[in-house]
Amino acid sequence: MTRKVLLIEDDLPLQELISSFLTSYDFETAVYADPKAALACLLETKEVFDIVVLDLMLPGMDGFDVAKMIKSRLDIPIIISSARTDIGNKIYGYDLGADDYLDKPYEPRELVLRIEAVLRRYSRKNELVVSDFTIDESNKSLMMEGYPIDLTRIEFDIFLLLLKHRGKNLSRDQIIGSLGLGDDTKHRTIDMHISNIRLKIGDDAKEPRYIKSVWGIGYKFMG
Repeated sequence: MTRKVLLIEDDLPLQELISSFLTSYDFETAVYADPKAALACLLETKEVFDIVVLDLMLPGMDGFDVAKMIKSRLDIPIIISSARTDIGNKIYGYDLGADDYLDKPYEPRELVLRIEAVLRRYSRKNELVVSDFTIDESNKSLMMEGYPIDLTRIEFDIFLLLLKHRGKNLSRDQIIGSLGLGDDTKHRTIDMHISNIRLKIGDDAKEPRYIKSVWGIGYKFMG
């Protein structure tokens, strides 16, 4: 899976160097010199990024303010990349929620290593292990006994909801409301998605190991 980096950096030669280097390590990189345009891309569009690499000395807006806005809206890792190397700035950056602070100048390979380390930490943070399943909310992936299970977006959301409420009965209306599917979603639509999930995880509706039908109500995860 391609990992996507949002690079907010107004030094054009450094932009080009970092972007090229990240591409050689199979990262997809979007580059912005204008922090407001970068924030619009991150917060107002549907484009999803795995990590932000953020300069502090930016035109029209301090990088700390950018970090504060991002962390108030999204759970996404941030690496600050700055020539402001004094300990006060580093402490403030970490207090704002930065996941790493890289002093300029640096070798691009070091940035790649820092990015990979931060992404590993975030991956473990977002993993939920229940019964035979490992589910990663950050990239919406599901593993069953170490093997990937290919769920659609709505199937993933339904299965995650059942996992988080394991042992509890969830009505079809609760599933519809919790996932914001809309009042016009039919109960049989939920039943169809559950049937597809069962097929993919090898669960028998008549003798379920994982997802039990609760007559007159809905479903529950039994793991």
